[in-house]
Amino acid sequence: MATISVPALPTATPDDSTNAARLNWLRAGLLGANDGIVSVAAVVVGVAGAGASIGPVLAAGGAALVGGAVSMALGEYVSVSGARDAQRTGQAALAARRATDAAETDDIAEAYRAIGVTPDVARTIADELGRPEVRERWVAAEELAAQDEVVSPWRAAWVSAATFTVGGLLPFLATLLVPASVRIAVLVVAVLLALAATGTTGAVLGGAPRGRATLRVVLGGAAALVATWLAGTLLGAHAL
Repeated sequence: MATISVPALPTATPDDSTNAARLNWLRAGLLGANDGIVSVAAVVVGVAGAGASIGPVLAAGGAALVGGAVSMALGEYVSVSGARDAQRTGQAALAARRATDAAETDDIAEAYRAIGVTPDVARTIADELGRPEVRERWVAAEELAAQDEVVSPWRAAWVSAATFTVGGLLPFLATLLVPASVRIAVLVVAVLLALAATGTTGAVLGGAPRGRATLRVVLGGAAALVATWLAGTLLGAHAL
């Protein structure tokens, strides 16, 4: 006889699935914006550190903005396509299992008897769970939970590209609109403030401690800026 665990009652609802999907989209948007901020700012700071004038700095920033958005979109499309294919395979297996669910009634009764439920009560529970209308609701809840969020790869691609672009515009505009004498200082401050905002928002959405999550994002962004500045400075001193 197969060993099974005592079944838990399904709890997934359409509202739960909708809310989870919405939160996941918000988190994905924040991640895309965060990547845009750090990626473009790092390129701009690195090229500026090499001693380049405003023209090459803006050209490099613009290229990073466009290339990063395309790369993010392609990555999301491939990732979500693969996840959707795997999810559809799992749903097909779940649908196929429905044909054999009725044969599991004896196993369910045995599972309840194994934890101390009297045989008559265990059989009653198994029979109730095996009723067609109950089983249909159970399978529907399982399918809803399994769906998690089957999303369109195209939608994932454009959302990722859009949020990356919005995030990447911040350092690009900070470089373009401020005087050269304070350009790097303003860029660094703007980037760190923006990262603090995305880190805090992501922590709120994920229910994580705000301070720790925000600090991780800010320190990571600061490290990226320092690293690219040093790399640009070294390369500029020896190659330009």
